[in-house]
Amino acid sequence: MAALEAMGPFVLDQLLKMQWLSLLVARLLGTVGVDTTSKLGGTLQFFVYDTVKIVILLCVLIFVVSWVQSYFPPERSRKIMGRFSGMGGNVVGALLGTVTPFCSCSSIPIFMGFTRAGLPLGVTFSFLISSPMVDLGSLVLIMSVFGPGVAVAYTAVGLAIAVVGGGIIQHLHMEDQLADFVRGEAPADIQSVALTKADRARYAASETWSTFKKVGPYILLGVGMGALIHNWIPRQLVEAVLGGANPLAVPLATLVGAPIYADTFGAIPIAEALFLKGVGLGTVLAFMMSVTTLSIPSLTMLSRAIRPRLMAAFVGVCLVGMVISGYVFNSIQPLLG
Repeated sequence: MAALEAMGPFVLDQLLKMQWLSLLVARLLGTVGVDTTSKLGGTLQFFVYDTVKIVILLCVLIFVVSWVQSYFPPERSRKIMGRFSGMGGNVVGALLGTVTPFCSCSSIPIFMGFTRAGLPLGVTFSFLISSPMVDLGSLVLIMSVFGPGVAVAYTAVGLAIAVVGGGIIQHLHMEDQLADFVRGEAPADIQSVALTKADRARYAASETWSTFKKVGPYILLGVGMGALIHNWIPRQLVEAVLGGANPLAVPLATLVGAPIYADTFGAIPIAEALFLKGVGLGTVLAFMMSVTTLSIPSLTMLSRAIRPRLMAAFVGVCLVGMVISGYVFNSIQPLLG
């Protein structure tokens, strides 16, 4: 925490929050006659500023993460995870999820590959929970909106949900709930191909462009929803439904977030707008976790690989973990600044 705070206000405000960009957008809109203090002008400023900021962070982060990921192809990851068992395996699976794809739908094929390779069920589910919920992208983006304290706490809680959730699923012994085509034994070792720095750079650039094309529409949708919430929905209404006075705000936000399909980059502007409207920090973060982990498209894909009882266990442990973490974050919000 101290190291993050030591970065100083300039790094946090100008590099992560990009306050210079907000001022620049306001000035550019002002030169064409847009009043950014009006509802319509404020909506337009929010939309342009957040879209550009998120796209910049997305491209930089995905390039860096893809470069790191080039050192951990699926076969190497499987071999690393295969060395651990029990809770240690769940921890490794959760940590590996932080350097893999940013959305749940992209994580599911890797989850299937790990399962077919014979890895313990709990380890693969720790990976499946962690991958979309907690990654380097979410760490930086949450830091850019809520500050380093919240970002670190969110990451720690997300990893805890992944580790505990995977452990619970492992102890339920539901291997019979896997579809036949994802059962299997570890394949023979494959000789990995050495990549040069140029190869890694091309791979990272390709992954950046590919991911941008996939998530770009959801960024626009998420920023658009955030802009509408921020400028058009009355604060009193938002507080009445999701504010601290409603004891069911956290589970309600978690259930509302589940049908929405977005990754962290699409969820963060909605979360930011809700927070600025007075919604509790824990309620907002529970909503983000639900959006990134339990979207209907990803659950539809997952239903092809696992049977209903295992699906219910997966959704159940995620929802319980998210709701508990939401109440915890709401209670400690004053301490996080």
